[in-house]
Amino acid sequence: MSGLLPVEEAQARLLALRAPLAPENIDFSQSIGRYLSQDIVAARDQPAAPLSAMDGYAIRFADLPGPWTIAGEIAAGAAPAQPLGPGQAMRIFTGAMLPDGADTVVIQEDVAADGEHLTLTADGPAAPGGNVRERASDFAAGTELAAAGTRVTPGVIAAAIMGGAAQLAVGRRPRVAILTTGDELVPPGRPLAPEQIPNSNGAMLAAMLAGEPAEVALPLHVRDDRVLLSRVLKDLARRHNVIVTVGGASVGDHDHVRGALTDAGGRLDFWKIAMKPGKPLIAGSVGDALLLGLPGNPSSAFVTATLFLLPLVRHLAGARDPLPVVRRAPLAAPLGPGGPRRDYLRARLEQGALHLFASQDSGRTFPLAAADALAIREIGAPARAAGEPADYIDIA
Repeated sequence: MSGLLPVEEAQARLLALRAPLAPENIDFSQSIGRYLSQDIVAARDQPAAPLSAMDGYAIRFADLPGPWTIAGEIAAGAAPAQPLGPGQAMRIFTGAMLPDGADTVVIQEDVAADGEHLTLTADGPAAPGGNVRERASDFAAGTELAAAGTRVTPGVIAAAIMGGAAQLAVGRRPRVAILTTGDELVPPGRPLAPEQIPNSNGAMLAAMLAGEPAEVALPLHVRDDRVLLSRVLKDLARRHNVIVTVGGASVGDHDHVRGALTDAGGRLDFWKIAMKPGKPLIAGSVGDALLLGLPGNPSSAFVTATLFLLPLVRHLAGARDPLPVVRRAPLAAPLGPGGPRRDYLRARLEQGALHLFASQDSGRTFPLAAADALAIREIGAPARAAGEPADYIDIA
């Protein structure tokens, strides 16, 4: 426990502590942002028959350049009343099913109709199948439309419905409790003494989780009291899948999370990560609940929540790829060498380049408000010049 864990090892260990939650079947209206618990496989061809892609006339390509006798009309949703004979055309509308015998649609702008007679006034289709959506041209029955672990988007919903699904099987939403600690913290908007600071962490973490498939309890706050904290942890563990504490994770006399975890009958899995900010991160369990202890200042809490809390919630909800996506962009200014821990540096992405804030003091929240990226500087990385590439995580 005394060494510093690499970030990737800590992430892997955290996600390995619990399997994803059991799935549930839900209506499409409730599924956005959830994660599929099983593959979506098409139960039907789409389209199930050749359809017109344009308003015009269904014809036989071999009959070009016409003229034709108009033999009827087909609207979308109606089955053709009869097959198409040689020299015949049928008025057809976008999405309507082609009659047997037809293989092409000539658009209405390229023909002229006079009673039952139709003549070509332009070049017309260049090949058979022109302006036709062939059967199964979108997908065939048996096609995998979306894999298990995929985040449900409006497009996934549309494909699932077109494939014949009546509802979706998704992972359940983990129940998350946010617990801030610290005698110095005061609820937002309250009058402050000089030795006090506003408690921003609870609201910040709740906001970060708002876009995730989680049931988030209103943030709680407890003072720096090991006995009280232990009692609260045991109570929360009975009703939640994840308890995230903020503050009290370091080595000070008033940092009680590790001790309270032990007192509550919990288990510590790891502590201290080779990263900056956010080294004093705690991971463990209390009963069936996972505990994630984040550092207390907002920047450290934000970075560790981005790298650990959000991936944990996504993993429990069934995500296939729960970790944040690492991207790459050129540096707008030189960057000094890396130290003994991996740095996550607050930055802005402007005109395709990473602009790092001059101060990376983890106690400052103003740069966090303006940042939309976390630039990554590896342990012992050499200095880099402006224009050289750097990895980053999008936090916009």
